[in-house]
Amino acid sequence: MPGALPVLNERAVRFAVRAALALGCTIERTSRFSRKNYFYPDLPKGYQISQYDEPFSRHGALTLESGKVARITRVHMEEDAGKNVHDARTGESIVDFNRSGVPLVEIVGEPDLRSGEEAAEYLRALREILMFIEVNDGNLEEGSFRCDANVSIRPVGATELGARVELKNINSFRFVQKAIEHEVARQERVIESGGRVVQETRGWDERDGTTFSMRSKETAQDYRYFPEPDLLPLELGDAFVARVRDEMPELPREKRARFIAEYKLPAAAASVLTQHARVAALFEDAAKKHGDAVRVANFVQSEVLRDVVTKGLSAEIPVTSDQIAELLELGAKGAISGKQAKEIYARIKGTSRSPADVVRESGAAQMNDASALEPIIARVVAANPKQAEQLRSGKTGVMGYFVGQVMKETKGSANPQLVNELLKKALKLGEGIS
Repeated sequence: MPGALPVLNERAVRFAVRAALALGCTIERTSRFSRKNYFYPDLPKGYQISQYDEPFSRHGALTLESGKVARITRVHMEEDAGKNVHDARTGESIVDFNRSGVPLVEIVGEPDLRSGEEAAEYLRALREILMFIEVNDGNLEEGSFRCDANVSIRPVGATELGARVELKNINSFRFVQKAIEHEVARQERVIESGGRVVQETRGWDERDGTTFSMRSKETAQDYRYFPEPDLLPLELGDAFVARVRDEMPELPREKRARFIAEYKLPAAAASVLTQHARVAALFEDAAKKHGDAVRVANFVQSEVLRDVVTKGLSAEIPVTSDQIAELLELGAKGAISGKQAKEIYARIKGTSRSPADVVRESGAAQMNDASALEPIIARVVAANPKQAEQLRSGKTGVMGYFVGQVMKETKGSANPQLVNELLKKALKLGEGIS
């Protein structure tokens, strides 16, 4: 509210320092807040508290999956403004002040990105890091993760970039890429027609796929920065920074590399399992309890992930790591088949039931009794004399047909390995057939 005195939020400072450290920035021990003066409906007091010439961190970098290194100029703190909401149907506008004064972190990058595709990749990598260190929920639609894209072009061979145009109101990675690509093409047309690109702020209209002029873009001089008189300089002691560093969660790139090295996961599996911190934690906990990390990874990817619902930092996961470990252990011991494991999972998801209890209650244990399987196999062989003769004559692929028929008869409960052995015996086949 206009006239209210600002108070610095300690938790926000911790989050800001954590973000800066995750991006490899150097932490300045002393920083200052400034007033950034401008007139706009979402800022009724006429200025925004930000950091200008003395931010709390500088000089970081973000390495993309493509190997591209995007330099980070600075990470600084500022207060959020209000939100202008425009209704295109009625032509009316309102200003939402609910987020005014809320602390936020602004991450400023060097002009190292060369395409809309690289910009989208940069934002995905940045969002992933900020979510893993739990300082941001990554929600673009609700505005907790926002992007302003600055676009400038230069003729081939030139060293100086042209006028910078800032793009606002972009709420998805796909639209960021499309907006930048459209703006590059627009600036090319302006220059090729003999015109001059002016420094301005433009909005993105996702319905038409075009940018539109919103207002002329101010320079730093236009903002008339001066030190914020109601806030003391921010002093970050060595002990404070060290404590924040020690509390830092593992970064996603580091976690992926560790999953590959420690658990022998394929790179693709490690990538899938580190898409969300809660999923990564579930996998690792289950892997430690079960012992076979690859088996756990395969089961989580093939069965569990389809039922996981993520929203920001939270995730609704239908089973616990204990249930996964116990279920896969039943399979490893031969108590249930792979097919039965999927059926038991369907029964326990969303509950606290023990897989072993469900197996006992349903009588779904795997058939490991040769004497019980032999009559079933005899019936299957007798019912398929043509296929039996093909197998005896060397068509080894027919074995799969017989195994399938036995599994059908036993409703998937027969031990496949035992079925193979008994089929060879019933068909009088040599050991080379499988």
